Amino acid sequence: MSNVRVRFAPSPTGFFHIGSARTALFNWLYARHTGGTFVLRIEDTDKERNTPEALEHLLKGMRWLGLDWDEGPEKGGDYGPYFQSERGDIYQEYLQKLRDAGRAYDKEGAVWLKISGEPQEINDAVRGKVVRTEEKDFVIFRSNGSPVFHFVNVVDDITMGITHVIRGEDHLSNTSKHTELVKAFGETVPQYAHIPLILKSNGPGKMSKRDEGSLIEEYQRRHFLPEAVRNYLCLLGWSPKDDREILPLDEIISLFDLPGINKNNARFDERKLSHINTEYLRQLPIETLCEMAKPILKAANLYENEEDHEEGYLQRVLLIAQEKISSLDTLPDFLGYFFTDDYVEDPKAKEKLFNKGDPKSRLPEVYEMLSSLDNFYESTLEEAIQNLCEQKERKPGEYILAIRFAVTGQGVGPSLYALLDVLGKNRVLARIKRFIEVN
Repeated sequence: MSNVRVRFAPSPTGFFHIGSARTALFNWLYARHTGGTFVLRIEDTDKERNTPEALEHLLKGMRWLGLDWDEGPEKGGDYGPYFQSERGDIYQEYLQKLRDAGRAYDKEGAVWLKISGEPQEINDAVRGKVVRTEEKDFVIFRSNGSPVFHFVNVVDDITMGITHVIRGEDHLSNTSKHTELVKAFGETVPQYAHIPLILKSNGPGKMSKRDEGSLIEEYQRRHFLPEAVRNYLCLLGWSPKDDREILPLDEIISLFDLPGINKNNARFDERKLSHINTEYLRQLPIETLCEMAKPILKAANLYENEEDHEEGYLQRVLLIAQEKISSLDTLPDFLGYFFTDDYVEDPKAKEKLFNKGDPKSRLPEVYEMLSSLDNFYESTLEEAIQNLCEQKERKPGEYILAIRFAVTGQGVGPSLYALLDVLGKNRVLARIKRFIEVN
């Protein structure tokens, strides 16, 4: 194991924002790339805003993304406590060090740091050389006795042996204060890496918790695959330099390094995230897809009991549909007709169908032909419909659209012949008959 120690230090004040998740991910990736240690530290000193529920949202989101921490809540470690609210004695000890060095003084009830006045040179792994000079002393303990963010952040990094501080670019303006403090304690300045901001999908400005698509919980609720979300987050400010977008995690870990992080801000693009999620869905083992689909279909009252269907029915449905599935949360709408006769018809598909002539003039021919089939399989169905087209001197499309809509209520979907095979002869004939009678 290397001596690299990185940390993710969130404040549990609400839901898990996508920007925070990306920061956690970059720290995690760097720890895994270097064989170092990933520390989770909770900045929970804001008693009015920090809640146990928010902490649980955070930990649940981290676990969902697969970002396991080596030290921190539930894990422990040699550098705890890992909650700032439990580190008061440490902060008092380090405040005394500043007093003893003549670098801290009291004024107007608060404690101030006496600055050095020297330029603070920050050799940032992403931004390059940055030089800033603090021109005024600044508060490190408020008049109510509580330490400020700059102080506890630096003390925690020192006492936890953090070697690399990977955080959002919006913290760069704070860093000269932090290096002032680190040097005042006589400690070594860590390697900083300020990663680009995530901009909103539309318009200027940083993506906030109020922006649509900004919360990890939203993607959990919509049944996105965590590996797809994690893959997309990697691309927000980093790339493997070969134009690939979808990479296995072990390869991302192998390729990820601080020099590969972009300086330019990254724009959030939910369409790209959805595309990556779709690609991951299409690569899932069918058994895994079945297990993920069951609770979603059950929640939509489409798949109450497996006993209600012939053995392997769900797997057969998903095998022919997997290439066309765009997301798990759309499964009930996309595949509902496989599980119930009470499905919603697509009005646009119906309008398109009737614009091409009355389907009732074609469907009785189909009904008669399908009724006579002894082998109701994908290959025989395709051959039978081709023969019907030749006999009636019609184009295949004149039958295919009519059959699809009559048995599914949709204009698109899995391969028609495979779909008819899976639905079965009795159900297909009953639906065509119903369509002819109702329309």
